[in-house]
Amino acid sequence: MPRRGRPGLMGTMARTAVIAGTATAVSGNVQRRQMGKAEAQQAEAQQAQQAQQAQQAQQAPPEPPAAPAGEDLTAQLMKLADLHTAGVLSDEEFAAAKAKLLG
Repeated sequence: MPRRGRPGLMGTMARTAVIAGTATAVSGNVQRRQMGKAEAQQAEAQQAQQAQQAQQAQQAPPEPPAAPAGEDLTAQLMKLADLHTAGVLSDEEFAAAKAKLLG
């Protein structure tokens, strides 16, 4: 004859085990979902950072540094003339650089 009323010790243990197992499974699913979202956000942030770095790299390169303050105009013109004589600078490049120096 089956027992009626409150569950016995075995019934209580079985119910507790089912509840604990369900809670563990749900907790694990929630944790995995949260970790997935966090990883996706981190990947998006890395992609945005890489895109920003690429955009900065594509911007115009910085202008070459100005000649040292101690170097006078004559020395700069002599260097340009030497480069022109050596064939490093064409006539047009030499004229443009000289005009830039002379202002």
